[in-house]
Amino acid sequence: MNKNGPILIIEDDIDDQEIFSLVFKQLDYKNEIIFFNDGQEALTYLTNKTTEPFIVFSDINMPKLNGMELRKQIHENEDMRLKTIPYLFFTTSAAQEDVIDAYSKSIQVFFVKPAGFQELKSLMATIIEYWLKCESPNYVK
Repeated sequence: MNKNGPILIIEDDIDDQEIFSLVFKQLDYKNEIIFFNDGQEALTYLTNKTTEPFIVFSDINMPKLNGMELRKQIHENEDMRLKTIPYLFFTTSAAQEDVIDAYSKSIQVFFVKPAGFQELKSLMATIIEYWLKCESPNYVK
């Protein structure tokens, strides 16, 4: 896990993208924030770039390639799996079948987006701080 790498947010809702932008601006992490409007754009980036992201936040319901399909393709790609990039679902609602399906694809966490800005900011800070403290096979000190 590259703790200095970009934070990827795969979200097709422009309003949610703006809220995430404000949250990360206020949190002031040094990681670049990169948005993707659908899973296909993100998959192209992840498989064609040498950059290793720090973490991926993905919505589930998106056009072209939804979050579940994207996670499946990443999980089945050995090169991507070895990069140990944390993959978190961050979605509007949590149907039990989606949660079960997500964990069967080895996601690390499944969150329902908080309704309020401060709640979202607090949750994002907690998530980022947690992953900053974690070790991974490729980046052990």
